[in-house]
Formats: sequence, structure tokens, C-alpha cells
Amino acid sequence: MNLPARVRVTRPPLPLAPALSRAAAKLCPQAPLEQLQAAALAIAGGAVIGAHLRWDGGEEQAIETSWRGRGIEEALAEAVKG
Repeated sequence: MNLPARVRVTRPPLPLAPALSRAAAKLCPQAPLEQLQAAALAIAGGAVIGAHLRWDGGEEQAIETSWRGRGIEEALAEAVKG
């Protein structure tokens, strides 16, 4: 998958580290972070710019507006599956 050069997608271990948890909560405020079954984060320049979170009974994805439409959404969805 072709992502912008500065962007990487990662599946951090759960539970999320405090800094990652804060970033995920900012992007996906409705997600029950303590109940996550899978998480994929998009990072650019050391900042979390996107998240795809999955828990029992739901999932949510959010990308910062300026990064949308660059293949990040698809990369996050694929990463959270695996």
C-alpha cells in the first residue's frame, strides 16, 4: 500500500500506552478504550494522525482532516484485521 512518505501504520500492543491512549481518545472519543480488541494507529512526524479501533460490538475509524484520502483509511482497516 502506498502511503505518504512520513506516515507509518502500526498495531500497538494492548492496552494502549498512556500517550497513545490519549491520542486515540482524541480521535475516537466514543470508543471504549479499556475494551479494545484491536487497534491500528497512523503516525506522522511523531504524532498520531489516525486511528482504527475495534471492540466487542463495534469499531470506529478517524483520520485528521488534512490527511484524508491518501490511502491511510485503507491501511488502518487492513492493519486492524491482521
